[in-house]
Amino acid sequence: MRSSKNPSPRSGISRRDFVKTGAAVAGGLMASHMPLQAAAAPRLDDTIRVGLIGCGGRGTGAALQALAANENVKLVAMADAFRDRLDESYKNMTNPEYTDWSGTAGTSPLERIEVPEEHKFAGFDAYQQVIPLVDVVLIATPPAFRPMHFEAAIEADKHVFMEKPVATDAPGVRQVLATAEKAKAKQLNVVVGLQRHYQTIYREWVSRIHDGAIGDVILGRVYWNSAGVWIRARQPQWNEMEYQMRNWYYFTWLCGDHIVEQHIHNIDVSNWVKQAHPVRAQGQGGRLVRTGADTGQIFDHHFVEFEYADGSRMLSQCRHMQGCMNRVSEAFHGTKGSAPEPGKLLDASGNVIFDHRDKDDPNPYQVEHDELFDAISKGEYRYADAENGAIATMTAILGRMATYSGKEIGWDEALNSEVSLMPERFAWDAAPPVLPDASGKYPVPMPGISQIV
Repeated sequence: MRSSKNPSPRSGISRRDFVKTGAAVAGGLMASHMPLQAAAAPRLDDTIRVGLIGCGGRGTGAALQALAANENVKLVAMADAFRDRLDESYKNMTNPEYTDWSGTAGTSPLERIEVPEEHKFAGFDAYQQVIPLVDVVLIATPPAFRPMHFEAAIEADKHVFMEKPVATDAPGVRQVLATAEKAKAKQLNVVVGLQRHYQTIYREWVSRIHDGAIGDVILGRVYWNSAGVWIRARQPQWNEMEYQMRNWYYFTWLCGDHIVEQHIHNIDVSNWVKQAHPVRAQGQGGRLVRTGADTGQIFDHHFVEFEYADGSRMLSQCRHMQGCMNRVSEAFHGTKGSAPEPGKLLDASGNVIFDHRDKDDPNPYQVEHDELFDAISKGEYRYADAENGAIATMTAILGRMATYSGKEIGWDEALNSEVSLMPERFAWDAAPPVLPDASGKYPVPMPGISQIV
């Protein structure tokens, strides 16, 4: 980790300024769906040209969902750091057996994948070649690159779908915040892949909590406890940068650690319910069972106690361990009742007062694209998710700072941190910011010792 040599002009940000700038914490933006005024620039035709940046599984899925959202959408350009990943994505998307398009209205999405060879780009700068060719940019690269890619897309006046988290360090969050302000000024729609905001069960559940169904929320419990995710073994032909890029989940500079990359979903729900972000956090974590060189430097468990300005708490658990209890969920306790799981509300006596859990709701991953492309096709400006994405990302980073340091960390201290996780430059011959020792092990944060903030 190093101090940012080019700090954002927003490097000095107080908690009050962050809330005011984001306009998301106490207002409707936390609901992720606020109709606003129509976009200023008219469209010349009905075709919506889409470019995909980041061709892994999530990027491939996002492109397919964009194609299914509107019959005028065409995928016309693709970019990835690795050409083999791009080719695999293209092969899967153009395979009729890969996805079930039955019931899709209008022309087949397969007929709207029009990516000629000259519109397929690989390398660290591939995103720069995609953006000028399209109207909408889908950003599904590893989280480290999202601030840079988001800024480039908005500077070029493109609408954006961006996966979560939106950064891996505080300088990256501040960069996203600054770009989000530009997106709003230009009336460019931005949707961030915190899909619970587009999920009916969550929308109805949180709306009722906001309406006072369980009183004032005094405690939240949020979980992402699972067996973990994929590992990509090192190959002899890869240098260190390529290995870390291909096995990106296990390096904090690329992924943010799983408290940021995955658990952000649950942490974001707590912020949504509270219509606020925490003011401080303390916690603990470490590497207990996942300790090999192939799992890089990230922890396999985190437990964080977040405190909000009103004194209420969020208790956060995330774990990657096989053979243990799995739980991915959220629960809240109020002065008049409780919300023990998504879609369910109880009064103070334990009686069910709302239950949405068995409804057959639409796929929220598809809904977020349906709503985004509906707005774009109508020339309307409705979605400004980037601030909320930055708040959720920063909250998760705050939790990571607390577990990595073993100390209580304040919001302002975390947000204003100049510690950058990024390498000096992005290139295949560049050194990543962390390197293995002689035994192949990577440096792991040590609570009480490592510089975190």
